[in-house]
Parts: sequence; C-alpha cells; structure tokens
Amino acid sequence: MVAMPDLLPALPELFLACAGMLLLMIGVFRGEGSLRLVSWLAVGALLVTGVLLVLGPTERTVTFSGLFVSDSFAVFAKLLVLTATALTIILSQRYLETEQLARFEYPVLLVFATLGMMGMISANDLIALYVGLELQSLSLYVIAAFKRDFAKSSEAGLKYFVLGALSSGMLLYGASLVYGFAGTTNFDALAALFAAGETPAVGVIVGMVFVAAGLAFKISAVPFHMWTPDVYEGAPTSVTAFFAVAPKIAAITLFIRVLVDPFGDLLAQWQQVIWFCAVASMILGSLAAIQQSNIKRLMAYSSIGHIGYALVGLAAGTEAGVRGVLIYMAIYLAMNVGTFAIILSMRVQGRMVEEIRDLSGLSKSHPMMALAMAIFMWSMAGVPPAAGFFGKFYVFMAAVDAGLIVLAVIGVITSVVSCYYYLRIIKVMYFDDLTEPLERPSRAASLVIAGTALFTFPVFFIFSNAILTGAATAAASLFQ
Repeated sequence: MVAMPDLLPALPELFLACAGMLLLMIGVFRGEGSLRLVSWLAVGALLVTGVLLVLGPTERTVTFSGLFVSDSFAVFAKLLVLTATALTIILSQRYLETEQLARFEYPVLLVFATLGMMGMISANDLIALYVGLELQSLSLYVIAAFKRDFAKSSEAGLKYFVLGALSSGMLLYGASLVYGFAGTTNFDALAALFAAGETPAVGVIVGMVFVAAGLAFKISAVPFHMWTPDVYEGAPTSVTAFFAVAPKIAAITLFIRVLVDPFGDLLAQWQQVIWFCAVASMILGSLAAIQQSNIKRLMAYSSIGHIGYALVGLAAGTEAGVRGVLIYMAIYLAMNVGTFAIILSMRVQGRMVEEIRDLSGLSKSHPMMALAMAIFMWSMAGVPPAAGFFGKFYVFMAAVDAGLIVLAVIGVITSVVSCYYYLRIIKVMYFDDLTEPLERPSRAASLVIAGTALFTFPVFFIFSNAILTGAATAAASLFQ
C-alpha cells in the first residue's frame, strides 16, 4: 500500500491552487466587470499563502516521493515572489481598465504563474522542476499577448512562446542526458552520487550545461536574452512590470537550487559557464541600454545587467554568494516594482507614453514622483547610500572571497558605465523643460511608489538586519 505524502510542507501551494480555481469560477459567473473583485481576492489569496509560508515548517522537509522540498531557502524566495505578484496585481487594475483590457483572466493567470514559480522554487527533481516551469511559462505566454488587438503585443507573445519552447526543449534534453548517464533525476540522489567522489560522465556535464542554458533563458542572461527587449516593449506595461520581477526572482532562485544542490560538487564544471553568462550580461546590459529612448526597452537591458550582477554571486558557489544573491533580489524587487509603478503612471491626456523624454520636467509637475524615481535610479546604479549599493557590495565581496577578483572588477566597471543612463533619467526629470505634464498617478500607484522608495532609502537600513539574517538562514539551508 502506497503511503500518503505529507501535505503540510506543500500547504501554501495547495491553497493557492484551490484559490486560483475558485477565482476562475468567480470570474466566469460574475462575467463583465469582475476584474476589481477578482484582483483584490487574488491579492488576498497571495497574502494568505504568505502567512501559511511563514507559519509553516522551516526545517528541510522532502515530500511527494522526493519531488518537493521545503526549507528556509524556499520560504524566503517564495515570499519575494508573492510580494512581487501582489504588488503587480494592485498596480495593474487602473492600467487594464483604461486600456480596455479589464478581463478577470489577468489576475487568475498571474496567480497560476505564481503557483508554477512556487513549484519551481521547491523542486527537488528535474521532472518537478519542468512541471513548475511550464505552469509558469504557459501563463506568461498568454499574458504577454494579452493586448491581442495590438500588433506589438501579439508579436511579443509569439516571440516569447517560440523561444520559450526552444529553451524548454533544451532543458528537457539536458534532463534526459543527466538521467541517461547518472540514472536518476532526483536532486538528493544526484548530490549523493557526485559527493562520493566518482568522476562524472561527460554526458552528465553536457546535460547539466543544457539544463543551465534552459534556465538562463528564463532569467534572460546573455546569450539567451534576445527575447527580452522586444517582449518588454511589446507586452502591456503591467505585464512588463510582472515579467521584470517575479519570474526573474523565481528563475534565479531555481538556478541556485539546481546548481548548488545536486551539482554543488561539480563547481569546477559549471562555474566557468556562469562566469561567462555573468560577464556577458553585465557588459551587454550596461552598453546596450545607453542608446535606448524607450523606457521599457531601457528597463529590459537594465534587467539583463542586474541578472549579470546576481550571477556574480552564484558564480562564487559559496554560502556567502547565495546570501548575496538573495539580498540583491530583495532589493531588486523594491527598485523595479517602484520604477514600473511610475512607468504605469506615465499618461498624457489619457494615453500611455513610454519615451524617456516624456519625463522631462517631472520635478516641476510631480516633485515627489520625481524624487522617488531619482531614488530608484540612484539605487539601480549602485550608488551609496541607496540600497542597490549594498546588493552589489554583497555579491562582489562573495566573488572576491571566492577568488573571482576579475569577475568582481568587471562588475564594478560595468556598474560605473550603467550610471550614465540611470543618471540621464534624473537629468531629464530635473533639468529639462516641462513639455506636457503627466497625469496624477492612481492612489494605489502612489502608495506603491512611496512604499518602495522608502524601502530603497532609508527604510532598508532600519530593517536590513532582518533581511540579512533571513537571507543568511536561507542560504545556510542549502549547504547543510
């Protein structure tokens, strides 16, 4: 007789799955005009899921026949993903209504995408990893083309789908090679196999590289970044805001789990791949963004650069490196959500605008919004005393401690280069003449902008100890 799996570690996921199906039914039966109701219920469901995570077990627990793992690392990453999704749903409501996209399916798709992300983060097997990844991806393919009457949105959805299918194929091929040469897809079994000191077969190394390539697409690391600028520009702005935060956090934490957990003893084999992706992402992100005039495309290249900085910590392959990445992603969440809250508020006479020049003279018409945007740009550039400086500090120090001094130096240089396009936005807001003033942001957007700006500076310093301790505990759980 097969024993029942322990459901308690997966209670947050089970609740969110049931909530997602309930929200879908509510939307169907309520019909037109149910966007706000479903959106706020979705935010409530995400909050309850977060509470279940915090109250649940934090010690490492494996269930569902070794497919699902719950530990401090998973809890920390899932809380970041839930926060990002909830804030994005709150920000999206006014945008969807004004752009005639007020359909209840939008928050439901975000809930199911979040469920997939949580499954990814807790994957303890290559099969479970793929199931979670595809649940997330299928939802993202749809919302990328959510503005279906707009040619750029349809193009964005198609590009993301085609390249996403290619990356999934690469990941599956890599998983099949790992299984063929190692005889298992379970992370614990693979870790035990490599810890025994046995020389891994070439097929395992090749399979691991293919898996890493498939995951690199999801975080838009160079050279798997080609979809990012077009999808960011073509997708509805609220979708771009979601793409820039939650899936990135989920994919980078999954990347960490895959490389550190089962393949941790093969550091010498995968470190050079991550080293290259980190350097290429930082260089391309810092240089390609310089010539951008569309702020969504600029944020696309900015996100590529930030992923490069996060990969610096992963390349270290140490507990300090993983801690640095988690701290970086927590700060990245606040910076990006706040920035996109402002981008979503860029409206002139009822129409959305996306050019950097549309921010001209913002300090004269909306001084507090301009101040918040300046804080976000300052933080993204990594200039002290903003929180972004400390995110980069921790990943660079982890790289130096691991002997990757060249990688850290390249990171510092590219960070200095990126200051140009971040500070250019501040210059446009404060020194250019006001042309057409932007409309007043919604109350929800104003609250999100204020909250994230205060977190970025100075609230981060007040609660930094809690974030640092949480990240340290999460990182330590992977190296037990």
